[in-house]
Amino acid sequence: MGTLILDTDFLIEYERECRRRRPGRATHFLEGNPLARFVLTSVIAGELAAGADPRERDLWEELLASFRIVPTTRDVSWTYGQLYRQLKAKGHLIGSNDMWIAAAALTFGLGLVTGNIREFRRVDALELVPYR
Repeated sequence: MGTLILDTDFLIEYERECRRRRPGRATHFLEGNPLARFVLTSVIAGELAAGADPRERDLWEELLASFRIVPTTRDVSWTYGQLYRQLKAKGHLIGSNDMWIAAAALTFGLGLVTGNIREFRRVDALELVPYR
């Protein structure tokens, strides 16, 4: 399956499963894909930090420690700009954070594991991997 970006919605579900100590869809997806390599983007890490209690930074760090964060490079920035232009021209803009995530996936040729298929399917050539 190669390398895949785990979207924020996936990680929120995975974190809940870990806290409750009850495996669910996210845990089963990870366990069912033992040969895949899973990564995050800095935008995803930021979205998780925005939803975290400031007193729980250690838990945030612990969750992130399991994953490599792909860099936001010049190429990712260029892809973001082109993606923005394309989606705006079609009248199909998505959230700016989602565009950054899609730009990273497109730039590095990575699939995106997400439950937000409706939003991300607007991005041509983006490999979407549903986990639900």
